[in-house]
Amino acid sequence: MEIVTHNYNGKKIAEVLSGKFLIQNASDSLDLLGNIYYQDFDKIILHQKNLTPDFFDLKNGLAGEMLQKFSNYRVRLAIVGDFSTYTGKSITDFIFESNKTRQINFVRSVEEALTVLSLG
Repeated sequence: MEIVTHNYNGKKIAEVLSGKFLIQNASDSLDLLGNIYYQDFDKIILHQKNLTPDFFDLKNGLAGEMLQKFSNYRVRLAIVGDFSTYTGKSITDFIFESNKTRQINFVRSVEEALTVLSLG
C-alpha cells in the first residue's frame, strides 16, 4: 500500500494506492482508517478496485458498516471508480444519497475526488 499526499486548494488529502483489495471486511476498513488518521489525514481517496466486490452488495451490510466508521471519525472519503455497472435500485440510491452528504462520495476520477474533498 502506498499513500500519496495531495495538497489541493489548501487541503491535505491522502490517496491510497494498491494493487490488491485493501478492504474485504469491516475490520480492514477500521485498520486502514486508523493508519490514515494516525498520519493526520481526514480526507481520503480510495479506488473501487481496492474494495471487495461484496462492498457493493448492500444486503451483507459491509458498505454501511465501513462507511459508518468513516463518518464516526469524521473522515471524508471519496471512492473513485466506474459505478455504472451497478444498476440495482438499492445501490444506485445508496450512491446518490451518499453523494448528497459530502461525507462519502462516489466519483469517476481522482480530480473529481480532490475537488469534492477540498470543499467545506
